[in-house]
Amino acid sequence: MAEEVKLFGIWGSPFSRKVEIALKMKGVEYEYIEEELGNMSPLLLKYNPIHKKVPVLVHNGKPIAESVIIIEYIDETWKHNPILPQDPYERAVARFWAKFIDEKCLPALWNSTWSKGKDREAAIEEASQHLNTLENELKDKKFFGGEEIGLVDIVASFVGFWFGALQEVSGLELLTEEKVPKLCKWSYEFVNHSVIKENLPSRDKLVAYLSARFADASK
Repeated sequence: MAEEVKLFGIWGSPFSRKVEIALKMKGVEYEYIEEELGNMSPLLLKYNPIHKKVPVLVHNGKPIAESVIIIEYIDETWKHNPILPQDPYERAVARFWAKFIDEKCLPALWNSTWSKGKDREAAIEEASQHLNTLENELKDKKFFGGEEIGLVDIVASFVGFWFGALQEVSGLELLTEEKVPKLCKWSYEFVNHSVIKENLPSRDKLVAYLSARFADASK
């Protein structure tokens, strides 16, 4: 029986793009369904009634929500080209850093560009600390996963691609070669990896979209 794989996402969402990257790394064929921010389809709401957001992966009629959970499901379902390490301890470490990026780093980076006044100052300081933490974790590795892209790299795609566009729009300079050279080198290697490059949104389109949002927020 042919497997049915569907992915509900939004073109500019780093979360649905992470899942696309995992599917492409595995060579899994899937149908992509574009959702609209703020106006999710009845089907999406049916499949993800708790969080009511993308991404949602539907595999043979069974829905899975939340990007990191989906990536782990993909890795366990299609065994070739592993995304998580095979060693239990290394898997736990990868999960730890993925959680740190999603729960600590990403919100701080987002707030550093969108907050105002003293809130923004605090967010910039926090974001800078988190970027330094990632810088130290990289050490001399090409990717967080070593020589190959793994779970932490995929989860960190917001840092590697989206935050650069946010910096351009907001005028912030946190992710720079002067401040975090290893992270900048990782970012370059990551976004220019053949699989990643093909599965990122147009940077010009993303910058235009963010610029419009930034202009609206400044009014």
